[in-house]
Amino acid sequence: MEALNQHVSARMFGARFVQMVLCLTFFTAMASAMIQRHTFVLQSKSVKKLCKTHNIITVNGQFPGPTLHVSNGDTLIVKVYNKAQYNATIHWHGVRQFRTGWSDGPEFVTQCPIRPGGSYTYRFTVTGQEGTLWWHAHSSWLRATVYGALIIYPRPGTTYPFPRPDREIPIVLGEWWNRNPIDVVNQATRTGAAPNVSDAFTINGQPGSLYPCSSSDTFRASVKAGETNFLRIINAAMNTDLFFSVADHTMTVVAVDASYTKPLKTNVIMLGPGQTTDVLLTADQGIGRYYMAARAYSSGQGVPFDNTTTTAILKYEGSSTRSTPAMPNLPFYNDTQTVTSFADRLRSLASQDHPVFVPQSVDENLLYTVGLGLINCPGQSCGGPNGSRFAASMNNISFVLPTSFSMLQAQQLGTKGVFTTGFPDNPPVQFDYTAQNISRALWSPVKDTRVKVLKYNTTVQVILQGTNIFAGESHPIHLHGYDFYIVGAGFGNYNSQTDPQKFNLIDPPMRNTVNVPVNGWAAIRFVADNPGAWLMHCHLDVHITWGLATVFVVNNGPDELFSLEAPPRDLPLC
Repeated sequence: MEALNQHVSARMFGARFVQMVLCLTFFTAMASAMIQRHTFVLQSKSVKKLCKTHNIITVNGQFPGPTLHVSNGDTLIVKVYNKAQYNATIHWHGVRQFRTGWSDGPEFVTQCPIRPGGSYTYRFTVTGQEGTLWWHAHSSWLRATVYGALIIYPRPGTTYPFPRPDREIPIVLGEWWNRNPIDVVNQATRTGAAPNVSDAFTINGQPGSLYPCSSSDTFRASVKAGETNFLRIINAAMNTDLFFSVADHTMTVVAVDASYTKPLKTNVIMLGPGQTTDVLLTADQGIGRYYMAARAYSSGQGVPFDNTTTTAILKYEGSSTRSTPAMPNLPFYNDTQTVTSFADRLRSLASQDHPVFVPQSVDENLLYTVGLGLINCPGQSCGGPNGSRFAASMNNISFVLPTSFSMLQAQQLGTKGVFTTGFPDNPPVQFDYTAQNISRALWSPVKDTRVKVLKYNTTVQVILQGTNIFAGESHPIHLHGYDFYIVGAGFGNYNSQTDPQKFNLIDPPMRNTVNVPVNGWAAIRFVADNPGAWLMHCHLDVHITWGLATVFVVNNGPDELFSLEAPPRDLPLC
């Protein structure tokens, strides 16, 4: 009887959630929602940084690309013209894309790429989301330079769940190579070696004065003493978790991944690639100049990383331009304790206006291992350890993208041979996932395009279990098409008997990207109420390149309102 009650509770939760979304959609449409139209032109541009000049791919000639400002309930129509020399797509990171999976963007998952000379129009409505998201390319390593902020304001007639700040400052953290990033990844793919680490990090496209030839390439933000500033911080870096801090100032976290949180005061935050954090910062220090700075959190023992520091300047009005900015005390590169403390203190706001709907029971209980591996190179010597090739996997399956058809098209049309079903619910071989010495027999994953099929409105729990194969490290796992609650996390191997007793089912943080702790695990829950083909992958692009990904295929609901929309007429062909 208890099991039956839990099952009914899960179904009722799913129904309530869908009803809430439909109501939100209706009321926002009635409350001055706008249709916003934009044009993106992908094109090459010559840029000089760190004493070197080379061409990068930009949107509208801007780096970073345009910041889009919308309100909850608005519809975005963005026509993308590809005038670059590479295939391209645009992903709207964190946007739920209810029934509009054709606009999600990952190459060969929800669409075929926009070929050079081609175009495609992304159309979607932002529903029930407020805060900071972002957009970026989702084809090869184009997102190294093709990205920008997506700022979602409260619906007209409503406001923030905190005092309105005096000014707003987007802070987009990036990663820079002195080479064409496409050449960097292509070389690594060809040889099987790890790609070269970046040469710099950037804040709003500028590396800052600590790098060579960069004294003038520093972002500056002007603030007024006594005012409260709204910093919208995005980690758009390719392969690096980043610490961020502002000298002598305390930040108050009020949202993560466009989901409001209980106010959290801190001197430092950590963002995995793909994550966003909204903070309030009061200019309560003496008139002067203060560095904002970011540098790597590197959790993998012996894994190469960029150990440089990017800076920007917070300049009080009336301060001298000749004064030396104060520098923040950033944590050491491998300070996992600080990372864990920050993550453990995040809580959803869970207020009357911003409630939470945490699934109290689950229909699908999945355990996915996430980690690295090595593949042998028969008859040749590759660039990885002992002549092997680097790989990565979930449940020992290294994901392979299709090349002639998108997975969403195959789902919609029932086309065979594009992907197979039956992605394992548990690791095919159970072992001590975080042991210091794991048998080499477990290091080689299987390459496949295999998916997990979910019935509509299924309540899902995924335990993401890190492994110590080759090198254990933190993995920022991003799920397209959904937000999820992070109900638990820990180090070592997940224990299905004792760890659920410590889950937070009251006010866990809601995100679209979770940092799985180094040699640890994270538990997420969501309701599969959005039909489509949804990529789940590590947002370290080196890892998704190696295959650390899978796809959830969510079936249509009971009628048209709960089903995927028809594909647009201009959907690119493969």
